[in-house]
Amino acid sequence: MKRIGVTGHRIIPDEVRGHVEDRLRALLAGHEGPLEALSSLADGADQMFAAIALDCGADLTVVIPSADYEEAFEDAASLARYRRLRRLATQQIRMDFDRSTDEAYYAAGTFIADSCDRLLAVWDGQPARGHGGTAEIVAYARDRGKPVTVIWREGVRRD
Repeated sequence: MKRIGVTGHRIIPDEVRGHVEDRLRALLAGHEGPLEALSSLADGADQMFAAIALDCGADLTVVIPSADYEEAFEDAASLARYRRLRRLATQQIRMDFDRSTDEAYYAAGTFIADSCDRLLAVWDGQPARGHGGTAEIVAYARDRGKPVTVIWREGVRRD
Protein backbone atom coordinates (compact mmCIF):
# COMPACT_ATOMS: atom_id res chain seq x y z
CA MET A 1 0.00 0.00 0.00
CA LYS A 2 1.31 3.42 -0.98
CA ARG A 3 1.22 6.03 1.81
CA ILE A 4 0.84 9.72 0.97
CA GLY A 5 0.98 12.38 3.66
CA VAL A 6 0.12 16.05 3.69
CA THR A 7 1.43 19.23 5.22
CA GLY A 8 0.05 22.61 4.34
CA HIS A 9 -1.38 25.96 5.18
CA ARG A 10 -4.55 26.41 7.17
CA ILE A 11 -5.50 29.45 5.14
CA ILE A 12 -5.56 28.97 1.38
CA PRO A 13 -6.33 32.12 -0.62
CA ASP A 14 -9.32 31.90 -2.96
CA GLU A 15 -7.13 32.55 -6.02
CA VAL A 16 -5.17 29.32 -5.41
CA ARG A 17 -7.88 27.09 -3.85
CA GLY A 18 -9.20 25.63 -7.13
CA HIS A 19 -5.66 24.95 -8.35
CA VAL A 20 -4.79 23.14 -5.10
CA GLU A 21 -7.98 21.04 -5.20
CA ASP A 22 -7.36 20.08 -8.84
CA ARG A 23 -3.73 19.11 -8.22
CA LEU A 24 -4.59 17.08 -5.10
CA ARG A 25 -7.35 15.27 -6.98
CA ALA A 26 -5.07 14.56 -9.95
CA LEU A 27 -2.30 13.21 -7.73
CA LEU A 28 -4.60 11.06 -5.61
CA ALA A 29 -6.99 9.84 -8.33
CA GLY A 30 -4.10 9.06 -10.67
CA HIS A 31 -2.59 6.60 -8.23
CA GLU A 32 -2.86 2.88 -8.97
CA GLY A 33 -3.40 0.34 -6.21
CA PRO A 34 -4.30 0.72 -2.54
CA LEU A 35 -3.61 4.11 -1.00
CA GLU A 36 -3.33 5.35 2.58
CA ALA A 37 -3.64 9.10 3.21
CA LEU A 38 -2.10 10.59 6.37
CA SER A 39 -3.37 13.92 7.71
CA SER A 40 -3.77 15.81 10.98
CA LEU A 41 -7.07 17.24 9.66
CA ALA A 42 -6.19 20.83 10.48
CA ASP A 43 -8.37 23.40 8.76
CA GLY A 44 -7.31 24.22 5.20
CA ALA A 45 -4.94 21.94 3.28
CA ASP A 46 -5.18 18.97 5.67
CA GLN A 47 -8.97 18.77 5.54
CA MET A 48 -9.05 19.39 1.79
CA PHE A 49 -6.52 16.60 1.19
CA ALA A 50 -8.37 14.16 3.47
CA ALA A 51 -11.75 14.77 1.82
CA ILE A 52 -10.30 14.33 -1.68
CA ALA A 53 -8.37 11.22 -0.61
CA LEU A 54 -11.55 9.63 0.74
CA ASP A 55 -13.38 10.55 -2.50
CA CYS A 56 -10.59 8.76 -4.39
CA GLY A 57 -11.03 5.60 -2.30
CA ALA A 58 -8.01 5.96 -0.03
CA ASP A 59 -7.90 4.78 3.55
CA LEU A 60 -7.48 7.75 5.89
CA THR A 61 -5.12 7.74 8.85
CA VAL A 62 -5.58 10.71 11.17
CA VAL A 63 -2.58 11.87 13.20
CA ILE A 64 -3.93 13.80 16.19
CA PRO A 65 -1.32 16.15 17.72
CA SER A 66 -2.75 16.37 21.26
CA ALA A 67 -5.52 15.38 23.64
CA ASP A 68 -7.06 18.88 23.43
CA TYR A 69 -6.69 19.22 19.64
CA GLU A 70 -10.37 20.00 19.08
CA GLU A 71 -9.96 23.18 21.15
CA ALA A 72 -7.49 24.50 18.54
CA PHE A 73 -10.21 24.88 15.89
CA GLU A 74 -11.23 28.51 15.53
CA ASP A 75 -14.77 28.03 14.24
CA ALA A 76 -17.62 25.55 14.42
CA ALA A 77 -17.52 24.71 10.69
CA SER A 78 -13.87 23.61 10.68
CA LEU A 79 -14.40 21.62 13.89
CA ALA A 80 -17.44 19.90 12.34
CA ARG A 81 -15.39 19.01 9.23
CA TYR A 82 -12.62 17.66 11.49
CA ARG A 83 -15.07 15.47 13.41
CA ARG A 84 -16.74 14.18 10.24
CA LEU A 85 -13.44 13.30 8.59
CA ARG A 86 -12.09 11.72 11.78
CA ARG A 87 -15.17 9.46 11.95
CA LEU A 88 -14.46 8.31 8.37
CA ALA A 89 -10.84 7.44 9.16
CA THR A 90 -9.63 3.88 9.05
CA GLN A 91 -7.07 4.58 11.77
CA GLN A 92 -6.30 7.27 14.35
CA ILE A 93 -2.88 7.87 15.86
CA ARG A 94 -2.61 10.20 18.83
CA MET A 95 0.64 11.97 19.67
CA ASP A 96 1.55 11.90 23.35
CA PHE A 97 0.82 15.57 24.12
CA ASP A 98 -1.88 16.91 26.43
CA ARG A 99 -1.91 20.41 24.92
CA SER A 100 -1.90 21.73 21.35
CA THR A 101 1.51 23.34 21.23
CA ASP A 102 3.97 23.99 18.43
CA GLU A 103 5.91 20.96 19.68
CA ALA A 104 2.79 18.77 19.34
CA TYR A 105 2.23 20.05 15.79
CA TYR A 106 5.88 19.40 14.95
CA ALA A 107 5.62 15.84 16.31
CA ALA A 108 2.50 15.15 14.23
CA GLY A 109 4.09 16.66 11.10
CA THR A 110 7.32 14.70 11.45
CA PHE A 111 5.36 11.51 12.17
CA ILE A 112 3.46 11.99 8.91
CA ALA A 113 6.70 12.76 7.02
CA ASP A 114 8.42 9.69 8.48
CA SER A 115 5.43 7.41 7.79
CA CYS A 116 4.61 8.30 4.20
CA ASP A 117 6.18 7.35 0.87
CA ARG A 118 5.56 10.85 -0.53
CA LEU A 119 4.66 14.13 1.15
CA LEU A 120 2.33 16.59 -0.55
CA ALA A 121 2.97 20.15 0.61
CA VAL A 122 0.33 22.82 0.04
CA TRP A 123 2.91 25.53 0.54
CA ASP A 124 3.64 29.02 -0.74
CA GLY A 125 7.38 28.53 -0.33
CA GLN A 126 7.68 31.03 2.51
CA PRO A 127 9.31 30.33 5.91
CA ALA A 128 7.24 28.69 8.63
CA ARG A 129 5.31 31.04 10.91
CA GLY A 130 6.01 28.82 13.90
CA HIS A 131 7.65 25.58 15.02
CA GLY A 132 5.96 22.72 13.20
CA GLY A 133 4.85 24.91 10.31
CA THR A 134 4.70 23.76 6.70
CA ALA A 135 8.17 24.96 5.70
CA GLU A 136 9.75 23.20 8.66
CA ILE A 137 8.01 19.90 7.87
CA VAL A 138 9.00 20.18 4.19
CA ALA A 139 12.64 20.75 5.21
CA TYR A 140 12.45 17.81 7.64
CA ALA A 141 11.11 15.49 4.94
CA ARG A 142 13.65 16.62 2.35
CA ASP A 143 16.53 16.21 4.84
CA ARG A 144 15.49 12.57 5.16
CA GLY A 145 15.31 12.05 1.40
CA LYS A 146 11.53 11.87 1.32
CA PRO A 147 9.95 12.85 -2.03
CA VAL A 148 8.02 16.10 -1.61
CA THR A 149 5.54 17.51 -4.12
CA VAL A 150 4.80 21.20 -3.60
CA ILE A 151 1.36 22.37 -4.68
CA TRP A 152 0.80 26.10 -5.06
CA ARG A 153 0.31 28.71 -7.75
CA GLU A 154 3.34 30.90 -8.33
CA GLY A 155 2.90 34.53 -7.37
CA VAL A 156 0.11 33.91 -4.85
CA ARG A 157 0.96 34.81 -1.24
CA ARG A 158 -0.91 34.15 1.94
CA ASP A 159 -1.94 37.14 4.04
